[in-house]
This record gives sequence, C-alpha cells and structure tokens, in this order.
Amino acid sequence: QVQLVESGGGLVQAGGSLRLSCAASGRTFSNYAMGWFRQAPGKEREFVAAISWYGGSTDYADSVKGRLTISRDNANAKNTVYPQMNSLKPEETAVYYCAASEGRRVSRSDYVYWGQGTQVTVSS
Repeated sequence: QVQLVESGGGLVQAGGSLRLSCAASGRTFSNYAMGWFRQAPGKEREFVAAISWYGGSTDYADSVKGRLTISRDNANAKNTVYPQMNSLKPEETAVYYCAASEGRRVSRSDYVYWGQGTQVTVSS
C-alpha cells in the first residue's frame, strides 16, 4: 500500500506563490512517476503537472505552464514531490491532490494512489 500526504496549502493573494509538498511512503517511491491534480468547487478534477520516476521528464497543463515547476527528491528517504506555484490566480482556488503512478513515465491519467488533498485558496 502507498500513503501520500500533501501539505503546504493555504490562503494566498493573487499573484503570490505557494510550494506544496507530497510525502510518499509504503513502497519504493523513486521507481514511479508522480502527478498533481486539482478540483475546484463544482468542477471535475483536472491534471496539473507530472514528473517521471527519476525527475528528468515533466508535463504541465497549459494553464500552469511557465508558472509551476514540479520537482522531486528521491534521496535520503525524503520521497517527496514539490510543485512550486507562482503568479497564482483566484480561479486556481481548489483542493490539490498528489497521486502516484505504477509506471515510470509521465502521464495525465495513469494514477492509482491518491492523497487526501490540500486546500489552496487564492484571494483577489
């Protein structure tokens, strides 16, 4: 079993920045791709970003390109993924979820394990 715990959410003003974290445990974290998704009130969950097992490949939704950078730390048992979000917009208010794939390549849909989510609220 895999456990994913997100943190770093909160209230931020439009134009501000947040760095979320996702700590993984329960299996060999470094062997698998990781992704981030978000779900705004009344909307479907949408893909935000993904990173391959070794961190060399990334994928971003068009809506966040140039403003979000995803990275991961597989060393020293940290097993953590970090999306750094900049220039946040009010419409990006949502619950942000971390997810783990069972493959190594970046993917927008191939995720099996999910965290509980962390709320991000962007005020105008």
